[in-house]
Amino acid sequence: MRPASAQDKDSFGGALLEVHDLNVEFATSSGAARAVNGISFTLQQGMRLGLVGESGSGKSTAVLALMQLIKAPGRISGGRALLTGDDLLTMTAEQMRQTRFSRIALIPQGAMNSLNPVLSVRAQIDDLLMAHWEKADPEKRRQHVGSLLHRVGLPESVADQYPHQLSGGMKQRVCIAMAIALSPQVIIADEPTSALDVIVQKQVMQTLIHAQEEVGAGIILVGHDMGLMAQFAHVVGVMYAGRLVEIAPVHEIFSNPRHPYTRMLISSLPTFTTRKVFRGIPGVAPSIVNPTPGCAFRPRCPSAVDRCAVDVPAEELVAHRHQVRCHLAREVAPTSANGAAID
Repeated sequence: MRPASAQDKDSFGGALLEVHDLNVEFATSSGAARAVNGISFTLQQGMRLGLVGESGSGKSTAVLALMQLIKAPGRISGGRALLTGDDLLTMTAEQMRQTRFSRIALIPQGAMNSLNPVLSVRAQIDDLLMAHWEKADPEKRRQHVGSLLHRVGLPESVADQYPHQLSGGMKQRVCIAMAIALSPQVIIADEPTSALDVIVQKQVMQTLIHAQEEVGAGIILVGHDMGLMAQFAHVVGVMYAGRLVEIAPVHEIFSNPRHPYTRMLISSLPTFTTRKVFRGIPGVAPSIVNPTPGCAFRPRCPSAVDRCAVDVPAEELVAHRHQVRCHLAREVAPTSANGAAID
């Protein structure tokens, strides 16, 4: 897979999805847990946006909120998510049912286990088509299923097989076929390559890119792997403790990371040119129920100063399309990133 190109915003189409101050919280016996805390971003046509961060940072919760898939005791407590002008967060249940897959589609986390084990691939894609194409005749649906499978590199014979008869990579491609079945404007891929080996991982990502280019969609990729983000995304957003702490074009964020958390994530990537000892980020993520004052990353940050213990960093534009939440984003010279990841 080729590295993601350093495209400028003018080389993308118009804004497809504009997320403003999204908040999601879960009721607990100790109070509200703010899993997503005021994140904002814009996805343009043809853009691939990567959301990266450790487990519990709020990545999956944020994208599930866009699909109105947050279940009790969770709730979307604020914000807007405008899909070409229509707010996803205020749609009725019926409006959202019509919007899913036709305008915004999800490849869920653990997609290999999301297929119904007692239904054939054809039956599962057919269910999706019938929900939106109520008057489509069976022959049209049959032809469309075959076309979808060909588009993701699978033979039409897969349509009559059951999930247990498919490999992990084939199941993942079926999920991609379902996601592009109605040519949505936005595709959300929540860790689509988890539990796959690196060869199949590459094939699946190439399939996803090809499918995106065919339907002209924007993609939000959720994951942990900074190396994969370097190869796939045009823009990378780094999440920590429910906040988007840094977002920038992929080459900018790898060559000039401004947040200490981003620098530590990138420094964990292996390189062919430098031999070094790999170390994890010390400490653990903070509580989102009773957060400590100031910057959430302060207890683990090697560069923290007194102000970090008091004030929550505001979002700051430090370079063209490069936003950071860090008091030291301008004051501390950023550490050079491991360029080998995107060379």
